[in-house]
Amino acid sequence: MATMTPQQALDLLKKQQYAPVYFLQGEEVYYIDLIIDYLENNLLEESEKIFNLTILYGKEQSIAQAISQSKQYPVGVERQVVIVKEAQDLQDLNRDAGQTLLANYIKMPNPTTILAFGYKHKTLSTKTTLSKVLAEHAVLVNAKRLYDNQLPAWISNYVTEKGLHIAEKAIFMLQEFIGSDLVRLAKELDKVALNLQPGGKITDNIIQEYVGISKQFNAFELQSAIATRDVYKANQIIFHLIGNNKSQIAIPLIGLLFTFFSKILLLHQARDKSSQALSQALQINAYFVPQYIAAAKQYSISKIVENINHLQEADMQLKGVAYAFVGEEEILKELVFKLLH
Repeated sequence: MATMTPQQALDLLKKQQYAPVYFLQGEEVYYIDLIIDYLENNLLEESEKIFNLTILYGKEQSIAQAISQSKQYPVGVERQVVIVKEAQDLQDLNRDAGQTLLANYIKMPNPTTILAFGYKHKTLSTKTTLSKVLAEHAVLVNAKRLYDNQLPAWISNYVTEKGLHIAEKAIFMLQEFIGSDLVRLAKELDKVALNLQPGGKITDNIIQEYVGISKQFNAFELQSAIATRDVYKANQIIFHLIGNNKSQIAIPLIGLLFTFFSKILLLHQARDKSSQALSQALQINAYFVPQYIAAAKQYSISKIVENINHLQEADMQLKGVAYAFVGEEEILKELVFKLLH
């Protein structure tokens, strides 16, 4: 057995090359859920699951119970499947006795059982005996969060697998609006896919329609208005955002603008200002490089640094750090004024 990427583990599963134990860990819960769902839904027929599929939950069970079930034999089929969801909540997994118990089972597993653990949001210490045993005798999957520059390719591949195409601007909007939350990205893309014919193309207009981004008044349009120092449009958008959003928008908006100005600062400092070099340095699609070059002409380095400070100050105000309470609306109005003037 070995340590694998999520895709490597999935590829082997689809080839019906099974391991007796899977330990799926890491911050990217999308991949953990994806593999767990595959094990739950594809290894047994529906009629076989009654006696041969066991789902356990970390808060309610123990390592001893998971192993006890794994030592049972399947009924009328080649194998049984035992899945421990939310395994990070297993109390005895954090104790030496529990880890030793699991390590001993992994060394000599029941060959007619597939035992899988979904250990979310963190990883086992590589220094533990259990971690070493998992790497040697089981499939150990480390599900790492994607870097920002990996998201466009992930979105494009996900869409391609659904038999669709996607425009570069639509990818950018999804990345900026949703970020690196793969669970939500997949959910939104699935929703969009339901409304398109096979072979269809996801455009920015479709993203705006189905993902819930206002066509004229959204964070991206605000960023665009600020980039061109269009005072009237920026104020029009910020008043609309404040008046039409029931959920808090300030902190995500500040995060978006902080990233924007940070990238313009990098652009100013870049020696190689070719489109390809800037695309790599700023971690953006080359399609959007001209927009950032245009924005850099509007803001000097000193003004960018000043704006980054304004954004950090607004962030602390919103979080109540060393500032008297001020409403979100007032903070955003004042922030936009400071950024533009």
